[in-house]
Amino acid sequence: MEINNIVLGLDIGGTKISSGLNDKGVIYERKKIDTPFNSSQDEILKVIADHISSYQSFGFTAIGIGIPGLVDPDKGIVYNLANIPSFQKVELKDYLEGVFKVPVFINNDANCFALGEYRHGPAKEHQHMVGISLGTGIGTGIIANSHLYTGYICGAGEWGGVPYLDKTFEDYCSSKFFKHSDGHSAKRLAKMAMGQEDKEALARFNEYGEHIGMLIKRILFTYAPQVIVLGGSISKAYPLFKDSMLRTVSTFPYKAISEPLKIYVSELEDAAILGAIALADEQDANLHRSSFNDVSNVNLA
Repeated sequence: MEINNIVLGLDIGGTKISSGLNDKGVIYERKKIDTPFNSSQDEILKVIADHISSYQSFGFTAIGIGIPGLVDPDKGIVYNLANIPSFQKVELKDYLEGVFKVPVFINNDANCFALGEYRHGPAKEHQHMVGISLGTGIGTGIIANSHLYTGYICGAGEWGGVPYLDKTFEDYCSSKFFKHSDGHSAKRLAKMAMGQEDKEALARFNEYGEHIGMLIKRILFTYAPQVIVLGGSISKAYPLFKDSMLRTVSTFPYKAISEPLKIYVSELEDAAILGAIALADEQDANLHRSSFNDVSNVNLA
């Protein structure tokens, strides 16, 4: 099912819901509201539905949604949202399709970021890409053979929970690293480092870059991407951790993989929304590949 008409994209986060409509890769009618993350499931569903209703005059023909946590893309069930406690098993697709009578496509938000970057950023020239979102937590989305790879219920690429040093990669590669080390946010430390050339702040970002470099090395061992795209709020401080990150990545043993690697910082304001909008085409491609595999596995003897 190829959808060429107006698609509404939503990026549902633990604090904000961002949205917009598509026009050939450009987002218009951007809106943003607070996520009532401590409310009941029914109350949150109503807020989402009311927000979508505000776009009904545009006549959208499908809805794409990126949301943190585990997602069954086929059934549209959302599981275990740490930042929205009441969302533990929510049949979001069925609910919204029942209300709006249009197809609804749902996937993990980091996957949507990666898909949006791959469709509309410089990574589209390659077959294999990983998008890394650096913010309150970390999330990764994987493009393999030019298509989104999610694993079972979008569990692939959950590097935040992987053990690293005495904790996990999320403890060292997200905003948690700065708060635990200095008690300041990454944003405040970045201002101190860039504006005041604070030596301690600069040293902290240098250390942070080493941790990001170690994460990228693990990703190279696992997926061997040609491109990595960094996004999220902390990526704006890229000049502060770039050098130490690249030095660490340069110690990767397989130079044939690491030396051609391209690392970009996202310049797309709406990558996650663009990715959510692209879910319709991506799911159609996945269904096509699945049908091909079913046929190719038939025993013709």
